[in-house]
Amino acid sequence: MQLEDYFDFLAPNDIRVKGTRVGIETILSDYLDLGLFPEQIVTRYRTLTLEQVYATITYYWHNRAQLDAYLRAVDEEMARQRREQDLHPSPAVQRLREIALQREQTSST
Repeated sequence: MQLEDYFDFLAPNDIRVKGTRVGIETILSDYLDLGLFPEQIVTRYRTLTLEQVYATITYYWHNRAQLDAYLRAVDEEMARQRREQDLHPSPAVQRLREIALQREQTSST
């Protein structure tokens, strides 16, 4: 089995562990940013096997430059989506903001 067989390549910025909805960026963030061991990562995501986590980490180390670019692209897309949500909040978020503002004004008087 090749490492690529462990993944579904859905889009340039969407690689998931085959048979799950878990993106490889989730595993790699836990591993690279949080310093978690594969055994710890598996306990956080019950749909993953230890083999899949190790395959993801191994795939990263075999394709580090490509996956570093992938992770940057995913981070940029997430930041773009957050900015978009801040600029154009849903009606529910707008209403919650109004309620929070009213409570703040009421408690300061």
